[in-house]
Order: sequence, then structure tokens, then C-alpha cells
Amino acid sequence: MKDALAPVMKQSLADKLAQQIWHLIQSSGYKAGDRLPTIMEMAQRFKVGHPTVREALRKLETMGAVEIRHGSGVYVTRSDDVLVLASPGYAGGVTKKLLTDLIQARIPIEMQSAALASKNATDEHLDEMRTLLASAGRSLDDDALLNRINMAFHRQIALASGNEVLVQLLDVLRELFAEEQRLILEVFGSRRRDHEEHLEILQALETRDEPLALERMRTHLEGVREAIQRWDPDKHPVR
Repeated sequence: MKDALAPVMKQSLADKLAQQIWHLIQSSGYKAGDRLPTIMEMAQRFKVGHPTVREALRKLETMGAVEIRHGSGVYVTRSDDVLVLASPGYAGGVTKKLLTDLIQARIPIEMQSAALASKNATDEHLDEMRTLLASAGRSLDDDALLNRINMAFHRQIALASGNEVLVQLLDVLRELFAEEQRLILEVFGSRRRDHEEHLEILQALETRDEPLALERMRTHLEGVREAIQRWDPDKHPVR
């Protein structure tokens, strides 16, 4: 307990604090549903500012370890099996190569997610995907909201795969490259086409057609990669 409550160093402060809070959850017997100390109490314990505690908790929420309920507190959602905590966000500029690299990293992860989800998805998983895509269809003119919904759809496929590592790898990519994911949507251009391809992936999952789910996920992400490769940032800078 003493080590878990020790002050953290300034370097990578929020990331180190997230790991210490996670160690506290594991070493202090917290279970799913338990409420953690308040942000003020954690700031005093760890000798850091409130913004640092909030940032660390957001990292843990991204990993599925806690849930931040505004007006109520921070609650533990899991006390084991969190395998990866995101390191501090990428600090470089957004480049064509970075966006291409990000999609290339996602392709094998998401193809495997689709393959497993075609076999393992429950009715609840599929219902949530339908709900997300219905919401996306109503939000094609709101890039910020649409991007969040789209990433939630891809995450739901990973959840449906039943593979915890795939879920957390996607979570880490989303956490580290949140802004870059939004820019990819802008570079891709056609929100309608993107949405229709998501619907096609869902249809393949609903029919439990593994080869079709694999092919549609690959086609979707390779299409995004090709759009990025055609993109001229000098002529069409992203906002």
C-alpha cells in the first residue's frame, strides 16, 4: 500500500499515476462496482493536482478499468485482466505517414476481431452494433460525434471477438491517436460510404459469415489507407 500511495515523478505524470491507481485497485481489494476515493482525496494521497488525477482516470476509463460517473464518483469496473495501459500520447505532428502507419497497424488487429466476432458475437453485441450504426446514420454531418460512434463500433466488434488483448490494443491506439483518428475520417471524405461499409461489415457478422466479415473489414480499412495515400496535405490540409 505504501508504494501505491507514493508521490509520482513529474515525467509522464498522468501515465505513472494511472499505473499507481491501478496498483491501488488491485492491492487494496477493490471489486467491480466499488467506488474509489474522490478526486480531491486521490490528489492529496498522490500529491498531484486535480487535473492530473482526472487525466489518469480517463486513461483507466479508456482501458475499461474504471467508470467516471459525473456527479456520483469514480467506480471500479474491473480489478483484473487489464493488460496494457497507454503510454503518454504521441507528441509529434500529424503526417501522411503517421496516418498510414496507424491504419496499417489497425488492419491485422481488426481483421482478427472481425473473424472471431463472426463466431463469438452474442445477440447483445449485435444489438449494440445496430444501435451504434443507427446513431451514426443520424450523425453524418457531425465529424466529432461520428468519429466517436465509429470507433465505438469498431471496439464493439473487438469486444464481440471475446479476445481481451484485441480490445485493449484498439483501446491503446484510440487513446494515443484520438485526434489522428478524427483526421482520418476527414481525409477519407465520404461519410456516407464509410457508413455503408460499416453496415456491410455488420451484415456479415449477423450472418456468421467469417470469410465475408474478413473480406469486408479488409476492404474497408484498405480503402481508408488508399484514401490517405492519395491525400495531398498541401492542397487539402485537414482542420
